[in-house]
Amino acid sequence: MLTIKDLKVNYGGIEAVKGISFDVAEGSIVTLIGANGAGKSTTLRAIAGLVKPAAGSIQFDGTELLGLDTPAIVSRGITLVPEGRRVFPDMTVIENIKIGAYLRKDSLDADIEWVYSLFPRLKERSWQLAGTLSGGEQQMLAVARALMSHPKLLMMDEPSLGLAPLIVQDIFHIIKEINKKGVTILLIEQNANMALRIADQGYVLETGRISLSGTGRELLEDESVKAAYPGKKKK
Repeated sequence: MLTIKDLKVNYGGIEAVKGISFDVAEGSIVTLIGANGAGKSTTLRAIAGLVKPAAGSIQFDGTELLGLDTPAIVSRGITLVPEGRRVFPDMTVIENIKIGAYLRKDSLDADIEWVYSLFPRLKERSWQLAGTLSGGEQQMLAVARALMSHPKLLMMDEPSLGLAPLIVQDIFHIIKEINKKGVTILLIEQNANMALRIADQGYVLETGRISLSGTGRELLEDESVKAAYPGKKKK
């Protein structure tokens, strides 16, 4: 579905992404893991059209995305859930959700009910201001908003960041449920153990380069990954 070839992205005189290549198969969950500054978020922002690559190719369903603006990329079926949630705090939950469908002209009712079925707490808080929600609820709202654009590929940037462990488990469960509905997932996570447990494929980024790749299970068992990302693994 998504093919990245020799992607390079510069910030000023700094090469943040140094010629990476990877694929995302349709229907899969793919995760990019790595330390802060490895180039993970920059990669997602380049795919979403938020930063301009210096070189390389980004193809989605056989179409080159380089040169397209973000609305055009969203219209082709790619949506980004940004790091830090970025909900509109002075708007209600339902208003935030509807903003995710700004390119659509059809009825939203069925999709609103679907996201409410994924996130019952949002339904309870439909008319509450988004800025008054907890961090976990704001993350749920950011995901719900993204789903309203009918994405084929949902990109998520650190969805578990700053959340309590029980909420993290809820978020990862919902990611799997979204994937079961046919939505392909490209996930960035510092919680490498959780991400690799649900991922079909994983890539390790270090200082703008892919240093390691494999299935989620392969990377979970890799000694260098265990050393870099210690954590208790479920049996």
